[in-house]
Amino acid sequence: MRQDVSLLRIPGPTPIPPSVERAMTQPMIGHRGEETKQLIQRIKPRLKKVFGTEEDIIFIAGSGTGGLETAVVNVANSNDEVLVLVTGSFGDRFAKICEAHDVNVHRLDFEWGEPVDVERVREFLINNKQIKAVFMTYCETSTGILNPIEEICRVVREESDALTVVDGVSCVGGVKTEMDKWGVDVLVTGSQKAMMLPPGLTFIGVSKRAWETIDQNESRRFYFDLRKYRDNLAKDSTPFTPALSLLFGLEQALTLMEEEGLENVYARHTLMMEMTRAAIKALNIPLLTTDEFAAPTVTAVKPDNFKADELRKVLKEKFNLSLAGGQQKLKGEIFRIGHMGYCTPADVLQIISLLEIGLHELGVAVELGKGVQAAQKVYLQQD
Repeated sequence: MRQDVSLLRIPGPTPIPPSVERAMTQPMIGHRGEETKQLIQRIKPRLKKVFGTEEDIIFIAGSGTGGLETAVVNVANSNDEVLVLVTGSFGDRFAKICEAHDVNVHRLDFEWGEPVDVERVREFLINNKQIKAVFMTYCETSTGILNPIEEICRVVREESDALTVVDGVSCVGGVKTEMDKWGVDVLVTGSQKAMMLPPGLTFIGVSKRAWETIDQNESRRFYFDLRKYRDNLAKDSTPFTPALSLLFGLEQALTLMEEEGLENVYARHTLMMEMTRAAIKALNIPLLTTDEFAAPTVTAVKPDNFKADELRKVLKEKFNLSLAGGQQKLKGEIFRIGHMGYCTPADVLQIISLLEIGLHELGVAVELGKGVQAAQKVYLQQD
């Protein structure tokens, strides 16, 4: 029986904590009233800590991709030259957004499953001083890679005057993020990943340096004009109707993160990653990425003796467990396990146990319990 049971373990949308669901059922309020103003006042300082910045974080009703497009249209003019670092599907999406706005895109493509090579970035910038902005992806969801953003931003600062623009949609809130310390100029995330909310909000942090560029930018924009949001946020308001129910939920999600402690949140995500990877290795299934650059929020697995989508199908039919498949060139080649936000080591043990049964159903030679045992050992050995 699996009625009313849904095990959502994809890299977003992710499950919602019950207290966040309850918070979102509060009665609607006027978006220009004092109650909304007070809500925004309470949220503003708490978002800064998640981003690791002293700057106010802008929130816009829209998806993470909407946030990426907002970053592009505010930072770059038509025909500006920018560099996009592509390590997977979402780096490719950043490039496509730039191209859609007639920005002159230079791409540095890296093997899918491998991180950005910072020395290649350095070499490119030394020979291309005209680059206005460098777009990059913190967690490349399609491959399970966590790119070395701190190192990349340092190299960009050393070799150019370009702004650094980071897609942090699938990891901010689940991994350590130091926007100011690392020299990130624009950082974007979304509500439906590690922030433990439904889809519908995008969050954008902007450095003082980036504001100088944005204020001088002549590109046309209306709803996505960050200047409007900045000016209204200073008055604890928004230029357009906010997603109020999601803001109710956001306040509670931030409370949960603060009660756990951000460092503990990050440690939990790392532990879940290590448990998952140990289990997959114990089952002799190849991983797409190396341990060094593996993302704490999503694990990509590339089987060589069974079809990834067949396993996903069995798990969905038997247990209503949803795992993600591959995208673009990795379609049908991998499956991806999301372990972010409202997820614990107990959930990882459940996922691995069901995965073992799924493998058995497919006729794959597997020793039941071996993956679970490996994950258990990682849990018991944690500091």
